[in-house]
Amino acid sequence: MNQDLEKLYAVIDATWPAAGARDLGPWLIREGQGGGQRVSATTAKQPVTVDDIPLAEAAMQELGQPRLFQIRQGQDDLDAMLADRGYAVVDPVNVWIAPVDDIATEFPPPVTAFSVWDPLAIQIDIWAKGGIGPGRIAVMYRAADPKTSLLGRLKDSPAGTAFVAIHDGIAMLHALEVLPHQRKQGMARWFMRLAAFWARDNGASHISVVCTQENAAANALYQSLGMSRCGQYHYRKHQGDMS
Repeated sequence: MNQDLEKLYAVIDATWPAAGARDLGPWLIREGQGGGQRVSATTAKQPVTVDDIPLAEAAMQELGQPRLFQIRQGQDDLDAMLADRGYAVVDPVNVWIAPVDDIATEFPPPVTAFSVWDPLAIQIDIWAKGGIGPGRIAVMYRAADPKTSLLGRLKDSPAGTAFVAIHDGIAMLHALEVLPHQRKQGMARWFMRLAAFWARDNGASHISVVCTQENAAANALYQSLGMSRCGQYHYRKHQGDMS
């Protein structure tokens, strides 16, 4: 695995942190507390064998979490082991990155997008409508500074929201949500522009984002902005824990 991608995995973990994490043999066991897959999936920190898998499974079940592993690039052996044990691929994700100066080229028009922390009640409502509930809001509050939220407005009405945090000189945007009736009007693009300006002002050299591979519109946006797709990861979830 290249060092740049390894650094981005660390940015993901730091800017969208689990409620708790502990080393257990070759594994990193995360406690998500309702914050979603990214903060509750187990990852391998070193090579593993099939005999190591039950240790991780038991730890996740003790936490009341599904048996869920995050598979990063280069972990093909682990991927195959989990497939043999009845784990299905879930949510393949692309990792995108760009220098902030490449994205911070045009500031949003007046009253179109704002940076604000703490998030306002209307932002919490927008996130909730998109399925981003209290467990994920708690993730945002756990993230270390510098961090902010973005609020968008179109046609004199709330349009969307997002969250941004910085780790090791790289900003990452998470939880981008645009209200259905405000989509296809460029709000997500303005969020990326504003996030890049904010990131540069707070000392970041790059801006990044992760996006499920099935989200064609979002991947097209990041590509159109000139971002580079620098890697991927996916999850393996035990079919017995599929909801």
